[in-house]
Amino acid sequence: MKKEVTVHDKTFELYISAEKIQERVDEIGKAISAEFKGRNPLFVSILNGSFVFTADIMRACDLECEVSFVKLSSYEGTQTTGKIKTLIGLDNNIAGREVIILEDIVDTGNTLTHFLEILDTYDPKSVTLVSLLTKPEVLKDRVKVDQIGFEIPNKFVIGYGLDYDGLARNLKDIYQLKEG
Repeated sequence: MKKEVTVHDKTFELYISAEKIQERVDEIGKAISAEFKGRNPLFVSILNGSFVFTADIMRACDLECEVSFVKLSSYEGTQTTGKIKTLIGLDNNIAGREVIILEDIVDTGNTLTHFLEILDTYDPKSVTLVSLLTKPEVLKDRVKVDQIGFEIPNKFVIGYGLDYDGLARNLKDIYQLKEG
């Protein structure tokens, strides 16, 4: 575990260790397993950032389940653009299905609000939102996150699937942008 990493032109400092992440993922997996016991939910992973979280959550869940992926984007560099792009769409029939959305980070909520509006047109039985990270101080839209890994301040973070211009997704720990 490195205390600091440099990615492109920025330095990041260790924020959440891989051990703490895995401990929280295991807790969330147990909660999901208990809630959906005996049912077959569909996990919908929002790419690219949530692919690591999705893999770990699925392994932490003790239940029959399926997974699908969608790709949405609202970031350029370290800033959200406010414009949501759907790059890969949902290809499963979700009518009457229990859907669990897996997201890496919820900050403003714009991306999820847009996606949930689209998802609702497919008539799912229920939608549960699980996010590794949330930034409550910048949440603009009324997005109800059912399971939260960690609440964090409004700082840019990388690692464990989260990137800075394409790099750092492979880091096991989560790092935040260093001040100064």
